[in-house]
Amino acid sequence: MTRAVSLGGTGTEDGVRLGLRANLAQFTLLAAVNFFVGGMVGLERTVTPLVGAEQFHLGEIAIAAFVMVFGLTKAITNAVGGALTSRYTRKSILVAGWLTGLPVPFLLAYGPGWGWVIAANVLLGVNQGLTWSMTVNMKIDLIGPGRRGFALGINETAGYLGVAVTALATGYLATGFGLRPAPELLGAGYVLAGLALSVFAVRDTAAWARAEARLHPRPDEPRPSVREIAALVSWKDRTLAAVSQAGLVNNLKALYPFMWAVGMIGTGHLADRIGRKPPIVAGMLIQAAGLAVITAGIGHALAAGLTGAFLLGAGTALVYPTLLAAISDATHPAWRAAALGIYRFWRDAGYAIGALIGGVTAALASLDAAIGVAAVLTTASGLFAWAFMRETHPRPAADG
Repeated sequence: MTRAVSLGGTGTEDGVRLGLRANLAQFTLLAAVNFFVGGMVGLERTVTPLVGAEQFHLGEIAIAAFVMVFGLTKAITNAVGGALTSRYTRKSILVAGWLTGLPVPFLLAYGPGWGWVIAANVLLGVNQGLTWSMTVNMKIDLIGPGRRGFALGINETAGYLGVAVTALATGYLATGFGLRPAPELLGAGYVLAGLALSVFAVRDTAAWARAEARLHPRPDEPRPSVREIAALVSWKDRTLAAVSQAGLVNNLKALYPFMWAVGMIGTGHLADRIGRKPPIVAGMLIQAAGLAVITAGIGHALAAGLTGAFLLGAGTALVYPTLLAAISDATHPAWRAAALGIYRFWRDAGYAIGALIGGVTAALASLDAAIGVAAVLTTASGLFAWAFMRETHPRPAADG
């Protein structure tokens, strides 16, 4: 096997080329697809809690149930979707995710009871677990090992800009046309656009993953079973377990898409330059500082809220793409998709666990106490990553 390096990326015997420049058109297309993926989540950020409170007259705990259902469903689907890549193409899984999402906007727009909203969130969790997981895996396949952080920064930026832009757009639509159905039907356009691009324009990237596997230091490493991969990512491998717990704790907290989405391109590039461990540890501690500022902001709530949101945004931007890159670094291309699925299971379980911990703490004590608990857990998570995670960053490749 020979390895040729050019400005376009890494050449292989079968003509598949790894790298950003060599695959820019497909990479850009996948970023556009992930904008629509994020937009599906953004449908619920602004309007759905108001629908629960004003139209169905529900309390806070009942309304929070849709977040927990979404988080649990997405977490499980992440793990399943990663495992399915051993049997089905990435493209077919991506398309299946969009087909699952087709009913979601209509259930949210016209569902006569809160049970319909919960059902929509089950389907949305499956949609997100399949589509977002595959855009992550496909970008990693295309880019090769040299610039994973940058590639994943772009992917997460595209997705969370979709969340943020849609949350803003649905707020304006609700102001002008009411809480339902106009805001939710924006999602119908997202589903159709994402499905059309995935069917007619996206190419499957399994060949790129195989090409990278042939260039790997251990090209013939046997693929572990799904159970073995789950054990490695969850607790057996210290680095993979440290990354997984950081992802889980990161999602215990509420997200601030506009504050951190655009920062992930820069922080992903930074992780390619200085390594994975420093941004992960620093990002978790910065998020903890942001939560502490919000909790301590008695008498200066606005200033504390803005400062805390800025710190949370900066910390999340450091952590989000870098955690994905670290998992990708530390796993073999032959079973990387399954490992990413297990990591994303733990990460997105944070939505459900965070909603549960926050709701119980706020009910028994106060909202400030709930934020304080999140700050303590985030600090502990950062220190755990510092103590147990090894640096995974490979030597930079000559890639354009």
